[in-house]
Amino acid sequence: MELIAGMLPFLVLMGIMYLLMIRPQQKKAKETQNMLSALQKGDSIVTIGGLHGIVDEVNETNNTVVIDCEGIYLTFERRAVARIVTKASAAGTPNAEELGTNTPEETVDND
Repeated sequence: MELIAGMLPFLVLMGIMYLLMIRPQQKKAKETQNMLSALQKGDSIVTIGGLHGIVDEVNETNNTVVIDCEGIYLTFERRAVARIVTKASAAGTPNAEELGTNTPEETVDND
């Protein structure tokens, strides 16, 4: 009986640690995995390095993603995607004006 009473605080502490630390971490990992598996062509994303771009290709076998960054195509590991800004099905494919590109013809001089 003394053995159970002596171990009870330790067991309660382990239960609290599980509920406050381990379970939320597992939940976050599951959400991230679901986000990466739902990645598709046309999604506007941000990488872990802060690079903004649009998904051009998703390679399931190599777990890579090709990102279009204003005409420059870069290949990243799928897990390098930090977040999806807009889904392709929700926003459609953004045009150049939405990406923030500017051509000399469209520049306004303030003389």
